[in-house]
Amino acid sequence: MSDLSTRGVDALFDRVPKATLRAHIVERLRHAILAGDIPPGAPLVETALSERFDVSRGPLREALRQLIEEGLVVTVPYTGTRVAELSVDDIHEIYSLRTVLETFAFEQVWPRRDDRFRAELKRRNEALIATIDAGDDRASILTELEFHGLVYEASGHKLLQRAWHGLRGRLQLYWAAHHRAHGRRGPKRDSHDSYIKAAFGQDFEAMKAEIADHMRRGMETTETFLRSMPDSSGKPKRGVKS
Repeated sequence: MSDLSTRGVDALFDRVPKATLRAHIVERLRHAILAGDIPPGAPLVETALSERFDVSRGPLREALRQLIEEGLVVTVPYTGTRVAELSVDDIHEIYSLRTVLETFAFEQVWPRRDDRFRAELKRRNEALIATIDAGDDRASILTELEFHGLVYEASGHKLLQRAWHGLRGRLQLYWAAHHRAHGRRGPKRDSHDSYIKAAFGQDFEAMKAEIADHMRRGMETTETFLRSMPDSSGKPKRGVKS
């Protein structure tokens, strides 16, 4: 397993302005993880990180706690803190849960959809397409999350919103790895066309079917990618849990 000291990421850990210490640590670690500079499964050793950031362990631990909440980092008893690993089992759980959550979110919003909701969904899709055309992988991941996040925001359901935010980190990790492996800079430009059409329509059952199909396609694509990745022994992955 690779560790931080062997990844050539010293440039990512320049001295951090004290006033925005924790935010800088979180941002730089998140960027390094999503860029693949700190790979899935890599240990995050506090002493090494503390030296590279020239910070005490207090703000560093706060930053790591935030990344744990986002799902990008995990703590394993008797092992330590490391970047979350990619797992076929996790993909099944994430996409099955997303299907339930997003269907419920649209159920809450469905009678209250208005022109402003439709215009905002269209605007977010256009923003996503712009990032794809610009070849900005990181921005495309964030804008796709914003696109899917609209219905959760519009629902006004705080626990539902919290559940969605709990999935965002892992989704970023999987999408970033998938895009890197295939030389892509985001999803296909038309990947949300049928989703928008259903969201603008009047048939809630059609919307439910579209959500299920959209999630199934995403799950199958990501699972195929993960199964093609070798594990530390050089063999294809199966169902490793983080």
